[in-house]
Amino acid sequence: MRKNKLFSAILVIMLLAVPVMVLGIRNQAEKARCLEVSFDYKRQAGPGSNQYAVWIENEKGDVVKTLFVTSYTTKGRTRPGEQPMRGYVKRPACVPVWVKASKAEEQTDQQLDAFTGATPNADGTQTFTWDFTDQAGKAVKKGTYKVLVEATLFGESDIVYSGVFSFKDKTGDVVLTSTLTKEDESHKDMVTNVKAVLR
Repeated sequence: MRKNKLFSAILVIMLLAVPVMVLGIRNQAEKARCLEVSFDYKRQAGPGSNQYAVWIENEKGDVVKTLFVTSYTTKGRTRPGEQPMRGYVKRPACVPVWVKASKAEEQTDQQLDAFTGATPNADGTQTFTWDFTDQAGKAVKKGTYKVLVEATLFGESDIVYSGVFSFKDKTGDVVLTSTLTKEDESHKDMVTNVKAVLR
C-alpha cells in the first residue's frame, strides 16, 4: 500500500513538472539572442549602383552599430594620378542616409574599416547578424531599436528598409517598411526579399 502511494506521489510530481519544464524551454526559445538581417542581392551594371549599408539605431536615432557598408562608400576607387577620396564624397548619392546617420565624415579610415566589406561580385543572399552589442563590442541597454538597410540602386535612386523592435519582443520577424527616393525600374532588383528576424 505504501509503495503504491509513494509511486502515485512520484507520478503526480513528474506530471506537474513536465508542463513547467516545457514552459521553461518554450520561454527560453522565445527569448531573442540576436537579430539576423538578410536580403537577396543582384549585382547591377554601370557606376552609381551596388552600394549598400546595414545598421542599428537606438530610440534617439543614434547609430549604435554599423553591421556592414560597401567598400566603395568608405574608400572610393583611386585611379592613377587621382587623389584618394571616399566614395560618398565623390558621389554624394551613395547611401546618403547611412552617411549622415553614422557621421561618416567624423570617423577615421581605421574606424570605417571595422565594418567595411567588398561589394559582392556574385548574386546571392547576404546575411548580417547583430548580437546586441555596440561598435565597441559592449552589450547595449535593453530597450527599443531600429534596424535599417539602405541600398543605392542607381544614381539618385535610393531605398531604405527599416523596422523597429524591442528586447521584449519574442523571436520572429521584424516588420519592415521601405522608402524609395526615385523609381528606377532597370535596377529595382538589386536588393529584394529584405528580412529582419529576431532569433
